[in-house]
Amino acid sequence: MDLLKKTQEICEYYNIKPARSRGQNFLIRENIYDKIVEIADLNKDDVVLEVGPGLGFLTERLAKKAKKVIAVELDDKLVNILEERMKEQEIENVEVVNEDILKIIFNFQFSIFKQFSISNFQLFKKYKVVANLPYNITAKFLRLILSRPDKPESMTLMLQKEVAERIVAGPGKMSKLAVSVQFYASAKIIDYVGKENFWPEPKVDSAIIKITPLPHPGPLLPFGLTQDGRKEREKWERDENAIIKEFFQLVKYGFSAKRKMLKNNLAAGYQIKPVKAGELLEMADFRQNIRAQELSVADWLKLFGKLP
Repeated sequence: MDLLKKTQEICEYYNIKPARSRGQNFLIRENIYDKIVEIADLNKDDVVLEVGPGLGFLTERLAKKAKKVIAVELDDKLVNILEERMKEQEIENVEVVNEDILKIIFNFQFSIFKQFSISNFQLFKKYKVVANLPYNITAKFLRLILSRPDKPESMTLMLQKEVAERIVAGPGKMSKLAVSVQFYASAKIIDYVGKENFWPEPKVDSAIIKITPLPHPGPLLPFGLTQDGRKEREKWERDENAIIKEFFQLVKYGFSAKRKMLKNNLAAGYQIKPVKAGELLEMADFRQNIRAQELSVADWLKLFGKLP
């Protein structure tokens, strides 16, 4: 099948004009769709949440491998096309949801799905995310879904190359996004996809990334605690959500100004003197002139354990 020709014909017939503001650049290579499905490692018991299904070329492949596919699409026209294409192909295990995925995730326990045929949330106790994710929602989507108690078993995502590389970065190139993802999950770039594989052709290349949530988030692993560190131990015994909120407040302050040393960012954020911030760094065995991008997630946790 010539996917470029097929995509253009569908868009012309339905008067679809891909919107850059919504990240609508359609993948037009069958072998890449097949590779995404292979990486997702699906079986007939899996429930799949697909974000931004577009014209449904990935959706139809997911439906052949999984028990159920929930395809969430914001664009009304694309929803109509997707529903018609699934009906034409007699695919019955795909449910199309015309909603904003960010609003869905924000709702407690995906409660919005209770409006649809999947009324029993038990089906969503285990699920996988597979998506050619719109570039403009990537960071927010990852932050929201990874911070939920009902995380997916895995996420196989097509992302902007630069964003994928930021997610998997190590000390020296860390960012707030990298810490946010690596705090909750392991992440690995599986392959790169050139911009020429999309229509309309975007300005940037993409990457396929596999993200696997950890059994427990970082705060449940008390880095840097000592046998006599009563105050530090008390910090970890408090409510987990409060701990996580305070931890990311530290990270936010740390990355508030890229070109400044970490101690200066922390001094400004916590409204303390740079000397005091420097002492905190030394207590965690870090240099006074260290910068935020040099710290791993474990380093941030160690520093968090030293806060008063």
